[in-house]
Amino acid sequence: MKLMNIAAVASILVLLACAPWCAYSQERLLVRMTLVRNAPALGAFCLDGSLPAYHLHRGFGNGANNWILFFEGGGWCGHREQCLDRAKTSYGSTNHMNKWAIFSGILSNNASLNPDFYNWNRVRLRYCDGASFAGDGKFANGTSLLYFRGQKIWEAIILDLLPQGLANAHMALLAGCSAGGLATFLHCDNFTRMLPNASVKCLSDAGFLLDERDVSLNHTVRSIFEDIVSLQGVEQNLDPKCTKSMNYPKLCFFPQYALKYITTPFFVLNSAYDVVQFHRFLVPPSADVEGKWKHCKHDPAACSADQIAILQGFRRDMLEALNFFLKDSHRGGTFINSCFAHCQSDAQESWFAVNSPRIHNKTIAEVVGDWYFTRREAKEIDCEYPCDTTCHNLMPVPQISLMIHK
Repeated sequence: MKLMNIAAVASILVLLACAPWCAYSQERLLVRMTLVRNAPALGAFCLDGSLPAYHLHRGFGNGANNWILFFEGGGWCGHREQCLDRAKTSYGSTNHMNKWAIFSGILSNNASLNPDFYNWNRVRLRYCDGASFAGDGKFANGTSLLYFRGQKIWEAIILDLLPQGLANAHMALLAGCSAGGLATFLHCDNFTRMLPNASVKCLSDAGFLLDERDVSLNHTVRSIFEDIVSLQGVEQNLDPKCTKSMNYPKLCFFPQYALKYITTPFFVLNSAYDVVQFHRFLVPPSADVEGKWKHCKHDPAACSADQIAILQGFRRDMLEALNFFLKDSHRGGTFINSCFAHCQSDAQESWFAVNSPRIHNKTIAEVVGDWYFTRREAKEIDCEYPCDTTCHNLMPVPQISLMIHK
């Protein structure tokens, strides 16, 4: 009997220790998709011609007039063949999407899991254009038709939300992850202009994509982005202040160049060893035909000293690209950690949980909240790998191809 009592007490202690996160594992907030019915009037279509969509979960209490809009991620397509393939998937057509979306992390409605934004109106913008909501063009050859209408999708969703209360927002946060994090850089100031009476700020998660040579000294990511900008008609929608200042305007698709001209308060959330950039841009398959990086990609502990030195160089380049922002932006915020991860704001385990990544013992949620509500300075930079002992949530390698090839 004593053993049973001890076991029961132990179970209660475990539950208390992990609360409220244990409860989260048993409950999921599912939000139904809303199609933008008036989108055709604006020429806003997914790649395959289907209607764009979003998921809205209403705010309440003192958050009823505050809004988070979150750009979904999912890679890009910069060649017609890629886009034609993508149009047959959930990354290019709402016809193939799950009609329900899980809201967790920064989109959670649980005060214990998302203390600063739980009762805001939270919107997940579905990604179906393949150019970070920034293209404006079309391809038709008599047999195939592709709509490159990311910019119009963005505008159509905003116009759909304005009469639903967005027009009366007191506070607003534009956020996004991966390709959606890149979209946040591209649309931040535009969002601020759309809400002239609101306090607007922007957050990019895993969207600070570096204009960096790969290990073979080729401009792999620059070539990928050039193809996207050219095929999908993105250049016309890039910040003119940036494009006029650059000898090569297409480079303004890169956040490190666009950020210099953003006037809205901005937060950069990124891993210094972002796994998508590591696996697909720094060490793409074309630069590792012999597979020398295979084990390192699966487990950082298996990296050689030379490989670690290259990864540390990538981290230094990221911090150098952010140097002007860290020094000069008094209203900006950062959380640059040393976890091998990608997208940390909409996953509960990395946003705010018992074993979430931390810098100076602060979770991502706490630092973002400090920044948004100006409670204290919120510029956190982690030490070099492998010093951080809080990196428990590494991104599984198989997911990476889904993020970039589609």
